[in-house]
Amino acid sequence: MNRNVVLLAINSKYIHSSLAVWTIKAAIEENAQIPHDVNIVEVTIHQPFDEIIGEIAAFKPNIIGVSTYIWNASMLPGLLKSLRQRFPKAIIVLGGPEAEHNIDYWLEQGADHVLRGEGEYTFPAFLNKLGTQGDGSVVSNHCTAQYLAPDMKLDTTEPSPCVPPDPYTNEFFTSVENRLIYFESSRGCPFSCAYCLSAETTIVFFPMEVVKERLFKLSQIDSKTIKFVDRTFNCDPKRAYELFEYIIKLDTNCCFHFEVAADLFDEQTISLLEAAPLGRIQFEIGLQSFFEPAIKAVSRKTDLEKAVQNIKRLLQCGNIHIHVDLIAGLPYETLQDFINSFEQAYELGAHTLQLGFLKLLHGSVLRKQAEHFGINYSSEPPYEIQSSTWLSAEDLHILKQTENALQHTHNKGRFLRTIDYVLSATKLHPFSFFNALGKAAPNHAVALQDYAVQILDFCAILPGVDKNTLCDNMVCDWLSMVKGKNMPTILRNPDNRRKHIFEQVKKQYNHKIRRDEVRVLTSSEIVFVDSSEKSPVTGLYTLQKLTLEDEIVEQSTSKI
Repeated sequence: MNRNVVLLAINSKYIHSSLAVWTIKAAIEENAQIPHDVNIVEVTIHQPFDEIIGEIAAFKPNIIGVSTYIWNASMLPGLLKSLRQRFPKAIIVLGGPEAEHNIDYWLEQGADHVLRGEGEYTFPAFLNKLGTQGDGSVVSNHCTAQYLAPDMKLDTTEPSPCVPPDPYTNEFFTSVENRLIYFESSRGCPFSCAYCLSAETTIVFFPMEVVKERLFKLSQIDSKTIKFVDRTFNCDPKRAYELFEYIIKLDTNCCFHFEVAADLFDEQTISLLEAAPLGRIQFEIGLQSFFEPAIKAVSRKTDLEKAVQNIKRLLQCGNIHIHVDLIAGLPYETLQDFINSFEQAYELGAHTLQLGFLKLLHGSVLRKQAEHFGINYSSEPPYEIQSSTWLSAEDLHILKQTENALQHTHNKGRFLRTIDYVLSATKLHPFSFFNALGKAAPNHAVALQDYAVQILDFCAILPGVDKNTLCDNMVCDWLSMVKGKNMPTILRNPDNRRKHIFEQVKKQYNHKIRRDEVRVLTSSEIVFVDSSEKSPVTGLYTLQKLTLEDEIVEQSTSKI
């Protein structure tokens, strides 16, 4: 009788999927010595335990494998207790970075085994060590250790596979429809950043022909984004060039997301990327800090000058979405030092500027050095910094306020024209603006219409701001964000020419357009949104700008 194995992935959001469990499923089916019925259960951290357990129970599991990460670690102790109560005879096996770097804790929380290493290799090997009764139930006392590691009872003299089995089955595609799909072309990282679990791990590049074959398969499905999980995708510039070239030539509407080091791009690669189709590629670039002592303290190696030059080059192309990361809380970096880093990063003009906070992960070098650096951090996941020798709790609160405003405006492509106008009119530094906005209008489950009014009220009283110009910019922002739907009343210009203008625009441009998608600005200019054209780079709708003369719409238009 087959064993019933359930592989449980607990994602942070529904839009995410788990590459790990699907790869392990494929590995079990290829490498286990006796048959197994392997089923995947993907849930989110927001689902009640009863609902999660109900999905698992449908498969009558003998073995439950759980993939652990910082985003689901807080809920796992309670879930493990509930799993034990509901499935008293099932063997519960944990894997993933949270479990393998904190083994004793998870065994105390109710796990029977913790696997360490590459799951598609250790999980089938673990199953092969288990015995079975005639009725198919599992006998776990054949395992002589509570957890498996390179020095335990498994034969680990055989090297890990140079390429994991193919997780991209028809069952996978059905399950992850309309969600992010994750992809890896390599494992490990040659760099030694002290806050990262991949520091100085052996890097293995998967065979190019296999990578291209799987990429082609993914490119043919209706997926919006394929996200590479390679830690530094372009650490081998020649190999990265070949894959960029392949992806650029694919006949697909997919967007491919990469984590890259900007300073490793050479002229040949940037020239290639300039030719990429609009929105085909996204880059996430970890600058982390411009403060050299902080960079040195965490053993990060970045040519910041070259990175900045390359980021500016890529942004000038206009065809690639650029996401830049900073980390607050690195050793030696004070609040003012971080503000300086923020200002330099913001000036680059990246589409997203993530203000992240240092996390002291189990297994990281920096966690072991925390006492030396005077870093205090939460004992609960995600183990975020609470204070340090260089940043007080009050400093971090200031950064949190700033991050809140930044995340709900700039990083979501919201109110960009408004922010640019206000920064120009007031001469405020970006950090000062976002921090003041975060204090004045904290966004905690606030409807977008109400948040827009809060921003308008905040900006209107700043010195140098003209309220009419402010409103005009926000109207343009609103149209490009949501196509005019549910525009706040305060932004609605009751111009008596609107009905006539709407009819003229509708007739002249011969496409479907809602009346709320045409606006007369206080400057008497007319803007309307082209709902058929949304930028795959910025995610914003294209606006058309017209001029008004004697209630007649001019023939000429310009995009704004």
